[in-house]
Amino acid sequence: MPAAACGLVAVLLGLPFAGGSTPGAVDATVAGWIADLSPGVLRALVLPTEPSVVIALGVLSVVLCLRAGRRVDAAFALGAPLLAILLTSWLLKPLYDRWKNDTLVYPSGHTVSLVAVLTVLVLVTRKAYVVVLSALALLAATVGLVGMGYHYLTDVVGGTLFAVAVVLLTWPERRPEPARSAG
Repeated sequence: MPAAACGLVAVLLGLPFAGGSTPGAVDATVAGWIADLSPGVLRALVLPTEPSVVIALGVLSVVLCLRAGRRVDAAFALGAPLLAILLTSWLLKPLYDRWKNDTLVYPSGHTVSLVAVLTVLVLVTRKAYVVVLSALALLAATVGLVGMGYHYLTDVVGGTLFAVAVVLLTWPERRPEPARSAG
């Protein structure tokens, strides 16, 4: 159910901005709060969305699954983020047609790639510290993406919700372990 809710909110959030290029009131307010940060700080904050970081985190997820003998999860760790990225680039961005700086921006592809990989990592590790570090990385990336002028806040929120929805919808069914024979 959380996957469907995230997907629905992501779809609805983008509708008011479809076919446009102007920020909403919340977008403009948040951009104003961030405007005084230095370019160096903003570049550092956007680092989690860089392909080298996202790929490294994705490889880490796959390796952790393979080391644990969880081949289905390893395939999921590779495939779910790719699916989210492809759907964003080829379907949602052209469908919403929201522009900024001559680029389609809703939902944020930077955010989709990062959040899809982080969501997989959270599901694969099931560790509280991974949840906290993932949330901090997303917060930093959000400030960086908005501050650098790459995205509006709504693009980042929509990308986050869409990535979580895709990953949760593709997460393999968990079946109970068969009972071991006592005899």
